[in-house]
Amino acid sequence: MEENQKVEKLSFQAETKELLNLMVNSLYTHKEIFLRELISNASDALDKVRFQSLTDRELLGEDKDLKVTIDIQKDQRTLTISDNGIGMTYQEVIDNIGTIARSGTKTFLEQIKETKDLNLIGQFGVGFYSSFMVSKKVTLLTRAAHESEGTRWESAGDGTFTIEKTAKSGRGTQVILHLKDQGEEAPPPEEDFLNQYTIQNLVKKYSNYIQYPVEMEFQTENQPRDKDGKIIPDAKPEIKLDKRVVNSMIPIWKRNKSEITHDEYFQFYKHHFHDWEEFADLIHIDIEGKVTFTALLFIPSKAPLDFYSREYAKGIQLYSNHVFIMNDCRDVLPNHFSFVRGLIDSPDFSLNISREILQHDTQLKVIRKTIEKKVLDALKAMLADKRDKYDAFWKEFGKAIKGGLYMEWQNKEILEDLLLFSSSHDESKLTTLQEYVARMPETQKEIYYAPGKDLESIRRMPQLEIFKEKKIEVLYFADRVDEFLTHNLDQYKEKKLKSVTREDFDLGDLPDSKKEEKTEAEKKDQETKDESPETKALLESIKNFLGNKVKDVKLSKRLKSSPVCLVNSNTGVTFNMEHLMKGVNQITPPASKILEINPNHEIYKTLKSLYEKDKNSPLLKQSSEILYHQAMLIEGYELDNPQEFSKQLTELMISAYKNQA
Repeated sequence: MEENQKVEKLSFQAETKELLNLMVNSLYTHKEIFLRELISNASDALDKVRFQSLTDRELLGEDKDLKVTIDIQKDQRTLTISDNGIGMTYQEVIDNIGTIARSGTKTFLEQIKETKDLNLIGQFGVGFYSSFMVSKKVTLLTRAAHESEGTRWESAGDGTFTIEKTAKSGRGTQVILHLKDQGEEAPPPEEDFLNQYTIQNLVKKYSNYIQYPVEMEFQTENQPRDKDGKIIPDAKPEIKLDKRVVNSMIPIWKRNKSEITHDEYFQFYKHHFHDWEEFADLIHIDIEGKVTFTALLFIPSKAPLDFYSREYAKGIQLYSNHVFIMNDCRDVLPNHFSFVRGLIDSPDFSLNISREILQHDTQLKVIRKTIEKKVLDALKAMLADKRDKYDAFWKEFGKAIKGGLYMEWQNKEILEDLLLFSSSHDESKLTTLQEYVARMPETQKEIYYAPGKDLESIRRMPQLEIFKEKKIEVLYFADRVDEFLTHNLDQYKEKKLKSVTREDFDLGDLPDSKKEEKTEAEKKDQETKDESPETKALLESIKNFLGNKVKDVKLSKRLKSSPVCLVNSNTGVTFNMEHLMKGVNQITPPASKILEINPNHEIYKTLKSLYEKDKNSPLLKQSSEILYHQAMLIEGYELDNPQEFSKQLTELMISAYKNQA
C-alpha cells in the first residue's frame, strides 16, 4: 500500500465535536429524522450528477438510472442508505464530513440546546450527524464521478474519525449505520429501524416526493400450501425477496391542486427547501399559451438566518419536463421578492440553458412578469384578509420590500401599498399608507413622519409636541432604510411626505385638542409679537453667539413643553440621515441646523430679560450655548467640547444657588 493509501486518524473540528456529542448523547424524541436527512443528502448528490451530466455526457456512463437504495441487515444490525450520485473525493470527505463549514453552526448549536428542536438540523445543513443519534458507528464509502478509487470514512462519534483510500465499484455514496444495540439507548419498538415497514412508512412520511426512486428489498414469508390450498402444518415458510419503490416520485406540482392536501404541500416544502416552519402562503399555477409553465411558489413565514447577508442563495429552481436544470435562478423574481422559494417547470426550457442565455430569454421575461404579479397579488390578499399573518410576515421580510422601493423608483406603485409602519395612531399596531390617508382630516395637506434610531427615541422627540396636541397622526420611521425611501416615495395619493424635523410645515386649519382655536385677532397679535423688532434682535443676537453652528434661530410653532429643538431646512439631509451615513462611513454634507426656541417657555422669558438688561450679557451667551448643546444631545449628536458644556452647566448651577441664598 502506498503512503497516501494508509489509514489516517484525524480529529473533528471543535464545533463538530460539540455537535457529535450532542447527537451521541441525544435524549430527544423523533430520532427518525436521521433517515429524512440522509435521503435528502442522497437526493442532492443525484441532482448534482444529473446537472453536471447535461454538459458532461460521459459522466453517467452505463449507470444512468439514478436512485436511492436502502438496505436492511438485521443480523448485523446495519441500515445502509446508498446513492449513485456525484460522490466525493478523499479531500471532499475531510472538508464536508470532518468540519462544518457553514457560518451558522454556532447559532445552530445554541438554538438546538435551547429549543431541543431537531427540525433545525435540516436548516443548517448538518443532517449527516443526526446518524449518531441511532448509531454506535457510522461508515461512509464514496467514490467521486470520474475517480478510479473510492474513500472509506468511519467514526464512532468519539471526536475522531479514520479515513483511507479504498476500492469501490461505481460512483456515489453509501452510508452504513451500525445501529445501537438494545440497552445502548436503542429506539423503542415502534421506532425499530431494522423493520422494513417502519422504514417504508418513514420514507413515505418525509421523502415521498423526491424525484428519484427510493428502492428497498422486501422480505415476505409464505406458508407452503397443499394442492387444495390449505396450509401445510409444520412446513418451513418460503422466503421471497422483491424490490419495491417506496416513494411516489410524482412531482407534486403536476398534480391537480384540488387533490393536494395542505399537509402534502407542507411535507414537500420541508423536504425540498429545508424549512420546517409553516409557510405563510403558496402559489400553485398552471399557465398555457405562448409560454407554457407550471409554478409552485412558497412565501415563507420565517426568514433564514442568512437572508439579509450576501451569502444568501436566492432564486427559483428551474425544471424542464420534471428534469432539474438550474438552482437559484435569480432572473425569475426581482430582489425585493427574493424571499420566495419555489420552482418553475416548463417544456420550453432547454436542458442546456445557462445563466447567460436566461438574461436574454424572452420566454423567461414573460414568466417573470406573470410570477411577479402573482406574488404581489398574494401579498395584497394576505394584507387585506389575513392581517395578523401579514404583520408577522412583514417583520421577517419587510426590509426586502423596502429595499426594492429604495433601489428602483419604478417599484414605487408596485410596492407602496405593501409598506407597514408604526404610527402615533396606535403604537401597538402597524399601519399602511392607505390607512393613514383614510384617517387624515380633510384639511391636512401632508403625510408626516418622524425619523429616528428606534421607537423610544422617536416618542421623546420634542418636534412631535404640536402633532400630539393637535392629534395629528405621525408615522414612525424607526428602520434604518425608512427615511431613504422618501427619495422615491416622496408622495402617496397626491399627499407629500414630510419629516417633522423639517423647517416649514402646514398643519392646515386644525384646532388644538386641549383648547379652542385662537381667533384671527389673537393669531395676528401673536404673529406681531413674534416678528417684532425686539424679538428679531434677540434671535439675531443668539445666532451671533452661536456663530456657524446654526443656519438660523427662530421661535418655534411646534414646541409646547420643551424649551428648544433643532430642525432642518427644507432641503438637504436630515439629522437622522446624517447619523446613518456616518454609521456606515459614508461622506455626506452635514445637516443644516436651525435652532427653534419655545416662545411660551420660561427660558425664553429669561433670555428676553437678560437681553433687555444687557445685549452683550455673558450669561445670555452662556445660556444660548447651553440651549444649543441641549438640542444637539436630544438629536443624538456628540458634543465637540463636552467639558466646556459641563463647565457652563456647573457655573450656571452655582450662580443659581448663590442667588437663592
